[in-house]
Amino acid sequence: QVQLVESGGGLVQAGSSLRLSCAASGRTFSTNEMGWFRQAPGHEREFVASITRSLRILAYADSVKGRFTVSRDNVKNVVYLEMNNLRVEDTAVYYCAAAEAGTDLVKNPAVWGRGTQVTVAS
Repeated sequence: QVQLVESGGGLVQAGSSLRLSCAASGRTFSTNEMGWFRQAPGHEREFVASITRSLRILAYADSVKGRFTVSRDNVKNVVYLEMNNLRVEDTAVYYCAAAEAGTDLVKNPAVWGRGTQVTVAS
């Protein structure tokens, strides 16, 4: 099994930056695509960004393109989400997720972290 632990959330002002980290442990070799989802109060969980183990394929939600950057350190087994120019509407619990090798993260997230709260004040 793979365990995911997020960190780096907090309360910031609009226009600020934050970097989230997701540390993976356990059978990390069984996973390929990893990434981030978020869930705001009263809303469904939505995809934010993802990256493959090869680092070649990155994907972003339209709402964060140009502001958020996903990266990955395969040696440390950590996935990052650099968030710049944060907006009030970015306020949500951010979850790290991983997909088994050969599966799509958005369609089949296999493992979830517990989430980290990001609150952006106006």
